[in-house]
Amino acid sequence: MTNFLKGLSAFPITPADAAGQVDTSALKRLLTPLVAARVDSIGLLGSTGSYPFLSRGERRRATDAALEQANGQVPVLVGIGALRTDEAIALAQDAKAAGAAAGLLAPVSYTPLTDAEVFEHFSAVAAASDLPICIYDNFGTTHFRFSANLIGRIAHIPGVVSVKSAAPAADLVAGHLAQLRAVVPPGFSVGFSGDWHATEALIAGGDAWYGVAAGLFPNACLAIVRAVQAGDVAEARRLDNAMQPLWALFKEFSSLRVMYAAAAIKGVEAVPPRPILPLPDVVQARIRTVLRELALG
Repeated sequence: MTNFLKGLSAFPITPADAAGQVDTSALKRLLTPLVAARVDSIGLLGSTGSYPFLSRGERRRATDAALEQANGQVPVLVGIGALRTDEAIALAQDAKAAGAAAGLLAPVSYTPLTDAEVFEHFSAVAAASDLPICIYDNFGTTHFRFSANLIGRIAHIPGVVSVKSAAPAADLVAGHLAQLRAVVPPGFSVGFSGDWHATEALIAGGDAWYGVAAGLFPNACLAIVRAVQAGDVAEARRLDNAMQPLWALFKEFSSLRVMYAAAAIKGVEAVPPRPILPLPDVVQARIRTVLRELALG
């Protein structure tokens, strides 16, 4: 397993104007502390990065800016999901040409997809791009539910190297992880998203945390990951428990909306892509209070 498929992958927002033009200067400002903290990887143009709202050209501009800012110090994983297979192939080829370490491929759809269609989609993108592919399992945004069997089949496609799966509750994560380990090849990276369940997923043996909060607060999230890696489960849980007020905001308002508000509080102004609206002032005040109390502001 390559190193960038372990540990903490930080997922920042992608600052852009109302017309969908990426603010590369603001993006670089967001990436600077991630590189300085030495997160294990950066997850560019993930769901938090609003990839479906951006054109191919803007996604390439964001990718080029991120690779320039990372400057080889931190691997960059790039979202390559698109409705059409040929578009996903083009995005994967763009990411490969820019120097991305891997592509995050979600089965984006309007018409609900079948397992056979998703398998062929991954096969085509992997074959045509020569880019390592991470299975991007995010039912909350794609509304496609991966079975363990389908993940196992896709994991054996040459070039598919990892899966990012939504972490279940603490009492279910060990079973979920065992299910996946049973069907993927040896050394295949099994990582988890869903910040409020991620610590227990790591403790259970998950390889990576694909973290939304890490896109703005890398040091707080890295402390949790490094505690788990050091075998200090009690410390990891203590640190995770301290973050519960932020996790509660994520669950109530969505991590995407909260992160846009938090970025503005930290001095990076960006508007969510319409039709998503900024959170009301009263909610932003709550976010500001939580960040101050957690010393994250």
